[in-house]
Amino acid sequence: MDKKNIKMDSIEVKIVAALRHNARASLSALAGLVGVTRATLRTRLEKLEARGDILGYTVVTKADIAGLPVRALMMIGIEGRGTERIVARIIGIPEVQAVHSTNGKWDLVLEIGTEALVDLDRVLAVIRRFDGVQSSETSILLASRKVSKVL
Repeated sequence: MDKKNIKMDSIEVKIVAALRHNARASLSALAGLVGVTRATLRTRLEKLEARGDILGYTVVTKADIAGLPVRALMMIGIEGRGTERIVARIIGIPEVQAVHSTNGKWDLVLEIGTEALVDLDRVLAVIRRFDGVQSSETSILLASRKVSKVL
């Protein structure tokens, strides 16, 4: 059986939910929350990690969320086959915190963080001038109610 097609069972879903709530909880505490023994929890965690369902554990700090007061998502439409060339240029812009490829109307979604609106405007103007950027749309993020960082 292909490991990539294995779905999580209800216990594994509970384990992941408990870890999302508090990844620093002890194995005993997690086992109690999930309703399994400590040994079962450890075995299930090892399986989730081996299968690639859990890729890592991380910390989200207040600075990760509030460090840059102006945050935005920029969606970009690219003409032709220039995506890799444009991505290479975008990655070099320090204010761009993440670059995601996507489907549908937009080819790329960028996460951008700046100190002020004038800085955001400057970054947007730079990106819009790249040869091959056909269209864009930007939304400023007003509040974050849940943030999960992935390794």
